[in-house]
Amino acid sequence: MWIPAGTPPHREIEQDPGAEARYEMVELTVSGDERFSASRIELDREGPSFMADTLRELHSRSPDGELVLLLGGDQAATLGSWHEPEEIFTLATVAVAERTGFKREAIGLKLSKLLRGDRRLRFFDMPRVDVSSSMIRRRASSGLPIRYLVTDKVANFIGAQSLYGASVPVPVEAGE
Repeated sequence: MWIPAGTPPHREIEQDPGAEARYEMVELTVSGDERFSASRIELDREGPSFMADTLRELHSRSPDGELVLLLGGDQAATLGSWHEPEEIFTLATVAVAERTGFKREAIGLKLSKLLRGDRRLRFFDMPRVDVSSSMIRRRASSGLPIRYLVTDKVANFIGAQSLYGASVPVPVEAGE
């Protein structure tokens, strides 16, 4: 389940196109892959989008379900400053992928005070893909291609909506 933030509580999103546009990009990203779904859970809830609230709501909808929160190392390293971080670990396993400058040992050390009892933190390996949302926004605003960094549907949406200063949709060949 992919959940775009409704109202991010910790930081302002650079050149934020708004929650509805972010949701549309998530929908375009996951469409056609039955393993994934997009959720409006944070967009439809009033106030800041606190992960603890989202996990509580997901748990109440499916009390026997297993919740796993996937985070990049940069976000995991800041978890201690999030709203109700202990509740996040109580409701879900936090699964982390390392990122440049955010290695597992350092993240574990930063989160050590939160990791007591049954609180769950796991690390997973994945191929390094040095793509970030801020890099995509910078490239789009500079008129540089973003194809292969996002799906063709998302690249076309960004261009068609002139998001982040982009103005040219990425051409998509028939059959892609």
